Amino acid sequence: MKKLFYFSFILFSQFIIGQVSGNVNYQNQYAANTTIDIGFPSSEGIVATVKGLANVKADTYTAIFSTTQTGKTTKEVNDLLDQRIERSLNEIKLKKGVEIFVDMISFVPVYEYEVEKKIFSRKTYNEVPVGFELKKNIHIKFSDPNQLNDFISILSNHEIYDLVRVDYFSNSLETIKKEMMNKAKLLIQEKIKNYELLLGETFTNVEKRITDGFVVNLPVEMYKSYEAYNSSSLNLKKSADVNQANKSTTLYYQPIFGKEFDFIINSSVLEPVIQVQYEVKIFINREKEKKQVAKTDKEFILITPNGDLKNLNINTPKQIH
Repeated sequence: MKKLFYFSFILFSQFIIGQVSGNVNYQNQYAANTTIDIGFPSSEGIVATVKGLANVKADTYTAIFSTTQTGKTTKEVNDLLDQRIERSLNEIKLKKGVEIFVDMISFVPVYEYEVEKKIFSRKTYNEVPVGFELKKNIHIKFSDPNQLNDFISILSNHEIYDLVRVDYFSNSLETIKKEMMNKAKLLIQEKIKNYELLLGETFTNVEKRITDGFVVNLPVEMYKSYEAYNSSSLNLKKSADVNQANKSTTLYYQPIFGKEFDFIINSSVLEPVIQVQYEVKIFINREKEKKQVAKTDKEFILITPNGDLKNLNINTPKQIH
């Protein structure tokens, strides 16, 4: 009886561990770095680098819904679409802190093919206008992400279903960037001091070059897709007809992992966020000292016939290595 219980526990434990990884691993979406691969510095010098990541929660959002209306006349098309949009927006405007903008996209005629029958020749298909198609986009700005479900419910009641995208905005990006630069400055100074201690040298008077930059990733750019299914394999003849079922495609938010960064601001991510990356690099040329310019202390003054005094710059700067 004890052996049976132990065997069952092992199976259950493996099932739990498999669920923690998630179904996304059916298609091997993750490529883990299991070893550290560090390039050796060049003979001329070394590079000190610091990378930072900040997860910034959005302050406001803009959802874009697409609407389409067709009809036989321009008046019919305009009236039908305006009625749908107006009824929807009257309900949405009752929500707190909401701004709305309607964007005109296109207004084009719609054509169909008309068959021209001839007795002694082939059929001829002619395009003829049969109506008009009108497209408009509804932009909704809001600050509470929970309101998006309310907007979808209201718009769907008026046959508006196409949610094109949701954009994220933050008023604190400039403050976050300054904070990241300050953190990176302290860390890279610490790295350079550590290199000096390890090498028993000082880099005070050697040549240095610096570069840095930011990358901002929005949630709309960070979604991936996968299909999770397990199909059976059949040993069939080539002539066999196989009807495969349509597989459901899933979208999920995939943020940038924080494992490659020296520091992270707001490391825990629950909802989709704006992610800001910052990197600074300093190249230290250990073989080359800074160029210094020395000048003589002598000054020469020219007295003009009018009695004016002018300084003559006849000193030649010398470079000291």
